[in-house]
Amino acid sequence: MNPKGRQNLEEPGEIVSLLIKEGLLTREKALYAMRVKSKLSPGKTLLDTLKDLKYIEEEKVKDVLRRNHLSLRIGDLMVEFGYLPKEKLNAALSIQKSNKTKRLGQILIENQYMSESAFIEALSVQLGFPFIDLSIQDVDNKLLENIPIKWCMANNFLPVKKVKDKPLVAFADPFNKADIQGAQKLFGKNFIMGIASPNMIEKKLERLDSGTARTKGEVDENTAIGIVESIISNAIDQGASDIHIEPFDERLQVRFRVDGILIPFKMFPINAASMVSARIKVLCKANIAEKRRHQDGRMSFEHQGNSYDLRTSFFVTVFGEKIVLRILNRIDQVIKIDNIGMQPKMLDKFRKDVLKAPSGVMIITGPTGSGKTTTLYSCVSDISSPQTSIVTAEDPVEYVVEGISQCSIDAGINRTFEETLRHVVRQDPDVIVIGEIRDNYSAGVAVHAALTGHKVLTSFHTEDSISGMIRLMNMDIEPFLISSTVTCVLAQRLLRRVCIHCAEAYKPSSADLKMLGYGPDDMSKYDLVKGRGCPVCNHTGYKGRTAVFEMLVLNDFIKEAILKSQSSYELRQLAIESAGLITLMEDSLSKVSRGITSLDETFRCIPRLNPPRPIAEINRLLGVV
Repeated sequence: MNPKGRQNLEEPGEIVSLLIKEGLLTREKALYAMRVKSKLSPGKTLLDTLKDLKYIEEEKVKDVLRRNHLSLRIGDLMVEFGYLPKEKLNAALSIQKSNKTKRLGQILIENQYMSESAFIEALSVQLGFPFIDLSIQDVDNKLLENIPIKWCMANNFLPVKKVKDKPLVAFADPFNKADIQGAQKLFGKNFIMGIASPNMIEKKLERLDSGTARTKGEVDENTAIGIVESIISNAIDQGASDIHIEPFDERLQVRFRVDGILIPFKMFPINAASMVSARIKVLCKANIAEKRRHQDGRMSFEHQGNSYDLRTSFFVTVFGEKIVLRILNRIDQVIKIDNIGMQPKMLDKFRKDVLKAPSGVMIITGPTGSGKTTTLYSCVSDISSPQTSIVTAEDPVEYVVEGISQCSIDAGINRTFEETLRHVVRQDPDVIVIGEIRDNYSAGVAVHAALTGHKVLTSFHTEDSISGMIRLMNMDIEPFLISSTVTCVLAQRLLRRVCIHCAEAYKPSSADLKMLGYGPDDMSKYDLVKGRGCPVCNHTGYKGRTAVFEMLVLNDFIKEAILKSQSSYELRQLAIESAGLITLMEDSLSKVSRGITSLDETFRCIPRLNPPRPIAEINRLLGVV
């Protein structure tokens, strides 16, 4: 490793060379660790390897580095110590290029690439100052008896305790000359400089201050209205599915869920929290006076000529009410079944054996936010015609589709799922859409409606297609009813797409291949890509999402296994062998092999239940050229 943090097998590098010089490590052990590291995944640092081999202790290494000023840059140091993945450092440096007024640390913390305390600890190692964690370090009140707290507040430092008769002083910025001179006026030059979180220093000083703490900007109702409008508008513009408004001790944090990942939006002063909460409660007709109990609500929001439903949840925490808003777009933009992301042969089979079947239950399953509703409406749109009567029961209606009768559940006026389903079957429907199977009653209605010749489309919350069948069997539905009515269980997930603007080729690590049960040659002929991070994708390396599917179409062998109440493992093996089941993992790997998504996304989102087949065989079964 040279001063820029790169390493090779010939030279141990700056940090390791220093450890050898200080006697903490032998050269033979260093070279052995380098050979071991060369066989591990690329994300593993040499220091990680040395720690895993128990050749070094992290705290001793930090002590050595604090005593010896190295030319190593702070970013490279953070990567070496495992505070930060290399990809996130590159993303932060890319952001810094477009905004040179911001320091690297500020970018890392604002984008939540690492915590403030981790960054300051890394900085203390680089600069050689003691790191003081004020969240666990007690302040010696005797030391503060004759010290004016206002002076400490004005100069951004906090005397913590005495070390060998010298006061240890925590600074927010140990290079600020004015702050250092402020401390020298109290202690002369006879003190030890340390580094701590600026927020924690401020917080401790305000609590110690006997007078009035410094006040932050006032937030009145008009300002709260503007804040709420700004938060929701920006969330919609960024394509967010959820808004998280979270109060903490010193701040109100707002984050958006974009492409399934939470990203930071803004921080507001904590005194904005109560007014923002009150404003949202007014909009969604919740109880403003109630702050001790959890609440739910619903509101509408107009933005750029479009109407949005927002489902709101108020959750009481120790610092106040956390608010989560789920954005439901009522625009008529149902995705056609051809464009939902199904592979060619799977789509043909889905259309022929499921959508064109005259009756039966089709279940779409997956966790919250996996795109079940979008797929459900793609199916509804595909089978909708003037000759077909389609009636829905949903909570709430998320897509408005012309030509079908949609009912939105409203428990406030006793329009419950149970009440609505009782009336749906009296509406002479050909197709019944049940937004979600929630209990035994809705499961029973779906099965019995299919027995009387209706086609039923619904969704479920389970991990995969086989789990959907097992859960239905555990809801007091007779196995013979399930085998005679359920035509298909479709499991799905949403994976982030690799950003086409910054995609670059990469090779999977040996650890990745081991997780898949593949050898070095099994993926070598495929062009795998990973996003480097750019302004277009907000330096994440991903832009947009794609769906992956696992489709279980029940044949005679599966139906017989259900009647025998066989285990999930037996059902899965039988489905793969007799029903042509392609698992979620296999469909995802097919898309990885074509550069649509990445292995990192696959491991993050997809359950690993069965070893996948070779990619060439998967692509053949899916009809991928």
